[in-house]
Amino acid sequence: MARRKRQSVAGGGGAEDDVNLTPMLDVVFILLIFFIVTAQFIKEPGVPIVRPEVDNKAQVKPLAILIAIDENSDIYIDKKKIEPAEIGFTFKQLREDNPKGEVVVQADVDSEAEVLVDIMETINKIDGSTVINISAKRE
Repeated sequence: MARRKRQSVAGGGGAEDDVNLTPMLDVVFILLIFFIVTAQFIKEPGVPIVRPEVDNKAQVKPLAILIAIDENSDIYIDKKKIEPAEIGFTFKQLREDNPKGEVVVQADVDSEAEVLVDIMETINKIDGSTVINISAKRE
């Protein structure tokens, strides 16, 4: 179906009155894709954690491997409950996906310290050079 050119009633030139929006839409979609791909999303543990208060508080980059321990000493990684025996395997998979990501452990105040120590020992056995950050409450 061919487009007919509109001509003004006064008989002026045969200029087309329509504006071609295709190039503008192409640019908008390219910008949208760029911002979606480059966005850094904040990871959350998936369970409510009451973090302890500490004196030294350093910020960690948002692209980190996040491990959460709730008040029942259950372990969560990426919002999934993980058994203590599976931590090593799961950590290896996450390390392959994110080799430069820092490890952050969010432990509830009421959780058992033994679980936190076991996680830290497992991570150190797999990758001894990994720095393990313990998340704390902000003031």
